[in-house]
Amino acid sequence: MPDVQPLVSDFVLKLKRRKVEGSHAVARQTAELLRSVVSQHRMGSSANQAAALADAVRAVGEQLIAANPIELAVGNIVRRVLHIIKEEDISSTAVGIEGLSVTVDSDDEYDSEHDDGPALSAAVLAAHARNALRAPSLQTLLEDIPVTPAISRTASSTGDSDGKSKSGDKSSTRKLKHDVITAIGDLIDEIDSCYEPISEQAVELIHQNEVILTLGRSRTVKEFLYAAKEKKRSFRVFVAEGAPRYQGHVLAKELVEKGVQTTVITDSAVFAMISRVNMVIVGAHAIMANGGVIAPVGMNMVALAAQRHAVPFVVVAGSHKLCPLYPHNPEVLLNELKSPSDLLDFGEFSDCMNFSTQDGSPLLNVVNPTFDYVPPKLVSLFVTDTGGHSPSYMYRLIAEYYSADDLVVRRKSGS
Repeated sequence: MPDVQPLVSDFVLKLKRRKVEGSHAVARQTAELLRSVVSQHRMGSSANQAAALADAVRAVGEQLIAANPIELAVGNIVRRVLHIIKEEDISSTAVGIEGLSVTVDSDDEYDSEHDDGPALSAAVLAAHARNALRAPSLQTLLEDIPVTPAISRTASSTGDSDGKSKSGDKSSTRKLKHDVITAIGDLIDEIDSCYEPISEQAVELIHQNEVILTLGRSRTVKEFLYAAKEKKRSFRVFVAEGAPRYQGHVLAKELVEKGVQTTVITDSAVFAMISRVNMVIVGAHAIMANGGVIAPVGMNMVALAAQRHAVPFVVVAGSHKLCPLYPHNPEVLLNELKSPSDLLDFGEFSDCMNFSTQDGSPLLNVVNPTFDYVPPKLVSLFVTDTGGHSPSYMYRLIAEYYSADDLVVRRKSGS
């Protein structure tokens, strides 16, 4: 793929340097890149064009996932595209089989004039269907299609239709590629519009004079609260500031600009304030197959506080954040350590260095994790663009988006 490789290399570099922020932006750009990969892929003479196309996507997907393993949205989109290729291949195969049936049925007039010849059997039709998926060979013809008068009539016209068959193969190949590109375009539209169907459910969950608590800043949560405000709901929001990045300060300002009564609290005050709260609404970095949530650091503390005081803990997220992996899978990195500079400036940190030793090992260590893991037992409800779901239902929802043999994105051996 000489035309698309510079795009792949550029995006890999962006992922490594963390220049693409937010799972939504990462998911969208990954889908756009894979659409370009499919568009530029040259469909060769391979019998299984869908497998060749999927292998090209896997080759790029391996690079993207390795560039930033903690950004699970990349792997999610790669797996979604692989699932799309399989679905479109199955769909085109079904259409081909249906076309064969129509062709056989259309020969009734000819068969009525030659009743002495045996009719095509189900085995013969199945052989035709299998041959539609691979290049025909003499061995295939000998094994699957016995020589009968009915087949002889078909075989007598084979020479005239060789050119049409080749053109039909090219046409089906182009159709597969076109259908995959169209489906990826639909996936991009789904990612772009995920906030709307989620926000439409806000009026069903947020009632008059309720008190909502959230942590940090999530665009999905912001749009969710905006929608409730536009429906004339009167409610208050407690925003835990989300140290050390303090994204909660940004969300608080955005909510106030929309006329939402907002109170900023420290993260350590969550337990003290949770008794006044009717509902906790938070975003997520990823939703795992078991219903667990990877979320910004401090979220597990909020979930424990909500459980202790019987407050519903609601997670809002787009379907591109649904990950088919489990937290114990070796491909999953549950956390990432950020720079200590978020907590201490380098001047303060250098004062804590012990320069009397040869290696200058620090006396003070700073640990700055990025994410928390919230187990499914602490989650009351997931609100996605497909509706509200319990944690126990997530694995079934995820099964609709991914194929089981694509959980580990790796090129097939020998490809």
